[in-house]
Amino acid sequence: MTEVIRVVLVDDQALFRTGIRMLIGSQPDIEVVGEAADGREALAVVTASRPDVVLMDIRMPVMDGIEATERVAVLPEAPRVIVLTTFDLDEAAMRAIRGGASGFLLKDADPEFLLAAIRTVHAGTAVIAPSATRELIARLDRTRTPVPDAFGTLTARERDIFLLAARGLSNAEIAAREYVSEATVKTHISRVLAKLGLRDRVQLVVYAYEHGLIPAG
Repeated sequence: MTEVIRVVLVDDQALFRTGIRMLIGSQPDIEVVGEAADGREALAVVTASRPDVVLMDIRMPVMDGIEATERVAVLPEAPRVIVLTTFDLDEAAMRAIRGGASGFLLKDADPEFLLAAIRTVHAGTAVIAPSATRELIARLDRTRTPVPDAFGTLTARERDIFLLAARGLSNAEIAAREYVSEATVKTHISRVLAKLGLRDRVQLVVYAYEHGLIPAG
């Protein structure tokens, strides 16, 4: 039996939530298990429903999506968070990504892309809106900081895999380049994330560009 991905919708616009709920309702492997109209309400809903993925609007009353994402990210068995915004990549989206979001999408994203993003993030991979990827990298490159000492604890193989993952290669692509199994790649990436104190691949990408480990462009 196929695992059903449990999703919570967080947006102050009821009409938008209705549209997304109807879209997700048409999928056999995804279901909406809760909704919230602001960040504070989202924390209660997430705690009660224990979703796999949260679709989080950034700009909301009471508590915005940035603070809500940061609080959700530190919950026990925290769900993955995809932040949604009507604007292209801006400082708010950057703060949400740094705060623990595993993805960033525009609200007018193609429905099929949104569904694919939910599945991709649930599988442990980061998702960034295609239109924002170049700007994200440029922003991180402009604000680069010294490489933390923790990076020096990585083995040579772990560094190689870190750099390939930071460039966006999948486990299968990394395995083919490194002549190892996908399971081995997954193990190495898990160790890299643990050593660097990172949650997932989107934070790995941010880490790589912020510290100048991969030049922009």
